Amino acid sequence: MNEAVTKPSWAEALQVYADRRVLSLIFLGFSSGLPFGVLAEPLTARLVEAGLSKTAIGLFALVSLPYSLKFVWAPAMDHVRIPVLSRLLGRRRAWVLVTQALLFAAILALGIPDPISAPWTVAALALLVAFTSASQDIVVDAYRVEILDDRRQAAGAAPAVFGWRVGQLASAAGGLVLADLVPWEVAFSGLAGAVGVGVVAILV
Repeated sequence: MNEAVTKPSWAEALQVYADRRVLSLIFLGFSSGLPFGVLAEPLTARLVEAGLSKTAIGLFALVSLPYSLKFVWAPAMDHVRIPVLSRLLGRRRAWVLVTQALLFAAILALGIPDPISAPWTVAALALLVAFTSASQDIVVDAYRVEILDDRRQAAGAAPAVFGWRVGQLASAAGGLVLADLVPWEVAFSGLAGAVGVGVVAILV
C-alpha cells in the first residue's frame, strides 16, 4: 500500500525563503533587471531630449536582439573558465562578476557621448549593455539551478523574478528621476553604480 504523502504546512513551505542562497537571488535578479530598465526608459528619454527622429529612436529598439539570441553563445559561457577568478570563486560566480564589471563600464560610458553628434557610438554602447546583460542572465540562471536542489527550484525562481522586476522598475523610474535633477552623465553613473548590488550578492 502506498504511504500517504504528508503536505508541508505553510510555515514549513515558507522556511525555504530563509535560505541565504534563495534570498541572494533577489539581488542577483535585481542586477539582471536593471540594464533592461536602463535601455527601456532612461536611454529612450535621453534620445528624445536630444532631438533624434522617431525613426532613429525606433531603430534603437534593435539593441534588444541579444536577449533573444543569447542561446547562441550560452554553450561557450557554460564551458569556458575565467583565468584565476574561476579557480577562486567557481566558474559561475566568476562569469557573473565579469559580466557585472562589463555592465558597470558600459552603462557608465553610455551616458557620455552626445546622441546627436555620435549616434553610432551611443548605439554601440547600448548594444554592449544589452549583450552583457543577456550574458549575465545566462550565468545567473545557470547559477540558480546549480546552487539549489530540486525542491527549492521553484522557490528560487520566484525571488529571482521579483528582483528582476524591482531592478527594471528602479532603473527605469529612478533613471528618469535622476535625469530631472542632474545631468545625464551623472544619472547614468548612478545607474551603473547600482550594478554593485549584484556584485555584493555574488561575493557574499
